[in-house]
Amino acid sequence: MRKIYIMLLMSSVVLLTACDMLDIQPTGKVIPQTLAEYRALIATAYKSVPDARGLACFRSDELYVKDDSWEQDRYGKIECWDDFSAPGQTTSFEWKNFYSIMFTVNYTMEERNSINEGSEEDINQLIGECYLLRAYMHFLLVNLYGQPYTRPGALETKAVPLKLNSDINEILKKNTVAQIYESVLSDINEAEKLINKESWEQKFSYRFTTLSVKALRARVYLYMGQWDNAYKAAESVLAEKNTLEDFNDEAFMLPNNYQSVENITALERGMSSNYTQAAVLSEALASSYGEGDLRLDAYFKPADKNGYRFSQKSGKDDFRCSFRVGEMYLNSAEAAAQSDKLPQARTRLLELMEKRYTPEAYTVKATAVNAMNKEALIQEILDERARELAFEGHRWFDLRRTTRPRIEKVLKGGTYVLEQDDSRYTIQIPREAIAANPELSN
Repeated sequence: MRKIYIMLLMSSVVLLTACDMLDIQPTGKVIPQTLAEYRALIATAYKSVPDARGLACFRSDELYVKDDSWEQDRYGKIECWDDFSAPGQTTSFEWKNFYSIMFTVNYTMEERNSINEGSEEDINQLIGECYLLRAYMHFLLVNLYGQPYTRPGALETKAVPLKLNSDINEILKKNTVAQIYESVLSDINEAEKLINKESWEQKFSYRFTTLSVKALRARVYLYMGQWDNAYKAAESVLAEKNTLEDFNDEAFMLPNNYQSVENITALERGMSSNYTQAAVLSEALASSYGEGDLRLDAYFKPADKNGYRFSQKSGKDDFRCSFRVGEMYLNSAEAAAQSDKLPQARTRLLELMEKRYTPEAYTVKATAVNAMNKEALIQEILDERARELAFEGHRWFDLRRTTRPRIEKVLKGGTYVLEQDDSRYTIQIPREAIAANPELSN
């Protein structure tokens, strides 16, 4: 059975010709043997990474679903946190692809000593990417289907199963939030020992590098509220790559474009082409961009005849971005502020702001930021995250890991409320996954 599964995976390797990012040809082999064949196999895993972070943001306050029956059928229940009524045509959150990816990377790691026709350095790089991809898949899963790490009592709650081998007959059972994060950090550490590529040519920029390891570690520590570790990890990224797109320069590129100077790893789309025509900029987010903030018009199209403003930074393969420099500035600033390094926090925040506001507006912002106390500064950093990382798949996760605030939405005449610290800040495991494995209901 396992050999048949590998054969099917190998036969599914295709080109992503839209932006020439995956430059892999099918090998025609049943079972991989050479490094090139295993590299092709891992390409299927990279290509299958779900756009789940973007879908989750329909639950947030940064956007709403446009008033269209087709889009409402697919996303309306997600928007109003209705996880329990009959799903109908509601788009399901991914489950199977996460575990399919982990089967592939686990199989490759297990076969490490049988890989031939490749240098030790290149084989190590590939296996290191497998560890990091497994870490990232578990990290996404626990932040979709597990309680937030920072919520009191969350660590011992059951979340999702860890998958650390390629046994397709194993009956998976849920692990705790603490166990999953422990595994994620362990895999990041293993990846760091093996990954040796500092950069790839642009068409391979979806592949992990030494900097990807540090960027994922910075995000994981941030989500854990381990502020000193998060600060050090973010700063280690910025010590190597810190160039920001300057929105005052007419030639700037959107920072989540895979060709941007900010892009660290061009893997996920923050929102797929399916989501982007349904997702409308909310008034709350639109009004948060003050005078002189250049991002409102850069990130969003002008209002159409219905008053809808759609994203300009999603929906195309050009906008593949799992980690970028702007996020690292914000990670560093938040972690610094939370650990009472207020001067360092202000510095990183203002360095980002200087590239996003007109000179006149930046002067006003700098005066305000420099006068803020710790509480006000943290809030400003979180608000800046909402503006900077809009429609890139961060907002729902940021709400979960911080204050889990009360959100009220008025939709088509009805009022829907997500209460403070509501249990619906954790998404239910898909019905079809539980039907296939009843252990997931426990």
